[in-house]
Amino acid sequence: MCGINGLLSKGNIGKETIKEKLSSMNDKIVHRGPDEDGFYTDNLDEFSIGMAMRRLSIIDLSTGQQPILSVDKQKVIVFNGEIYNYRALKETLINAGIVFYTNSDTEVILKLYEKEGINAFSMLDGMFVFSIYDKTLNKIFIVRDFFGEKPLYYTQEANDFYWASELKSIIKVLPQIPSISIEALNIYFQLTYIPAPFTIYNRISKLEANNFIEYDCQRFSYQIKEIKQQYKENITISGFGDAVSQTHNLVQQSIQSRTVSDVPIGTFLSGGVDSSIISLCVAQQTNSKIDTFSIGFEKKAFDESDKARTVAKLINSNHHEFIIGEKDLTENIESILLNFDEPFADSSALASYLVAYKTADFVKVALTGDGGDEVFGGYNKYYMGKLNRQYTNFVPSYIHNSIQSVASRALAIKDDKRGLRFKLNKLIKAINYSGDFYYNIISLGFQEDELEQLLLESLFKDKALNYYKDKINNKGQSLTDFRNIDLHLSLEGDMLVKVDRTSMLSSLECRSPFLSKDLWHFTTQQLPESYLIKGWDKKHILKEAFKEYFPSGFLNKSKQGFGVPVGDWLRGPIKNELLSYVQPDYLERQKIFNVELVNKLVTDHINQKIDSTFKVWTFYCFQKWYKNIYESNKN
Repeated sequence: MCGINGLLSKGNIGKETIKEKLSSMNDKIVHRGPDEDGFYTDNLDEFSIGMAMRRLSIIDLSTGQQPILSVDKQKVIVFNGEIYNYRALKETLINAGIVFYTNSDTEVILKLYEKEGINAFSMLDGMFVFSIYDKTLNKIFIVRDFFGEKPLYYTQEANDFYWASELKSIIKVLPQIPSISIEALNIYFQLTYIPAPFTIYNRISKLEANNFIEYDCQRFSYQIKEIKQQYKENITISGFGDAVSQTHNLVQQSIQSRTVSDVPIGTFLSGGVDSSIISLCVAQQTNSKIDTFSIGFEKKAFDESDKARTVAKLINSNHHEFIIGEKDLTENIESILLNFDEPFADSSALASYLVAYKTADFVKVALTGDGGDEVFGGYNKYYMGKLNRQYTNFVPSYIHNSIQSVASRALAIKDDKRGLRFKLNKLIKAINYSGDFYYNIISLGFQEDELEQLLLESLFKDKALNYYKDKINNKGQSLTDFRNIDLHLSLEGDMLVKVDRTSMLSSLECRSPFLSKDLWHFTTQQLPESYLIKGWDKKHILKEAFKEYFPSGFLNKSKQGFGVPVGDWLRGPIKNELLSYVQPDYLERQKIFNVELVNKLVTDHINQKIDSTFKVWTFYCFQKWYKNIYESNKN
């Protein structure tokens, strides 16, 4: 597990200049790879190239140093991630007469590329970003994994092309901080995060998941291409019972592949369906006690640590439970939020960081349950999509407008409690009759009509989410539609960003066994939707596949997620900071927001006239980022 950086410049700029730039980029991501670094430079008359990395040693501790060069020195790779099927790929290559000099998965990628060319990219099962410089073609290939578990940013300047695992590395070497992207600004305030290909900055992009950049060094131009995936052959399913058995086997296989490591491995155990099944399987697959890690909250409304203890006792793990208080969380807000390098308002990142930080004292690798909801249909919002279809078929839009007006008053909440009233209010606000209801559901910040009032007219962009609607090319009508939208937006832009940045900030590698492209293909292309959600039973087939190992009814217990009471904090320990962001002179200097509306939004929340936790937190996270980037860097 590492972080990578790279640059391409026109002309011969000298190896010392390249090394100096790469070193400054690497210095920004030491947390991603504290064990060692590595550099490659090359100069030609037409161009200069450099690639660098920081390494967190997980596999092949003694000979896995990077960059790795081919035997003829014509190809070189830097790599961030893990390839879970590298041993099988290596065996195939050895049988073809190919010789290896290390035990690392990095060398397997390079040898596979030498044999298969760009077709090699689809043969990899893992989480990764890597760049390969091929001198025989004068091309660079920069590749991102199927789900987008590992990040990649890039920018093209007049004479330079940069790519990096984190935005901060690119910002470090640019002559000045870029301006804010209006499109990304609108996307952020709707979704509360910014999915690929956008970043908060103009001229800097994220490489989308399951894509690669093919860069022609001589022409100084590039193309972005989709990886044409290869999957295992379709599994013949004779009925529900057979599908349950296949699900059990595929999950076990995926978990087993993700426990390959030369360092100790543990699991995050929240007590929910996904983490409980993963922890169970790891315990079944090893002869020794495994380490499990969970956090509990002093505020009991957010604490579910009892479920984790039940599973830990069941599988006889060495269980580590960390009880988190308000002080633990609020003391770390600054370092956690600013490490994302752009506005990011998923408050569960605070808890994710703390469990990763504390887990890193015991192990270097932790398995997580991330992806289980997307792969097996586990979100409440999937119900809401179904309800919207039924509702809009029977309730005329003019009647709904009256219902919404009444409901907004009747269901208003005054504190940060996310119970039934909160969920009903959210559902009613998200209802629409245009066919793309699901995008309203996943807009956790401001709906588009609200955003039009929040931002100044010059900065509001109508239909900012249309890029994704056009790309995904579905209206969000079926469960499969909803899951595909999540694959491209909330999974890539939110969930995986949260896991990667918080774990890497702690120098801990996190692996997500449910994020297997073969599992995704199986549940998306081969299983009926009714196998995933049966009536009101979410993740039906997954629970059926593993229910025999747990107490009766355990997998059907409700789970609220990694909730953090930020709504209370905005009225308490961070209130004064929040109020500093709504001072009229500050807002007028920014020239972004409607001053009167923002003041009312924040004041009403603080005074508990109406709870606007998600909106105010989204605003707060943006302002914290903005002040750090544009105010703190003023001369």
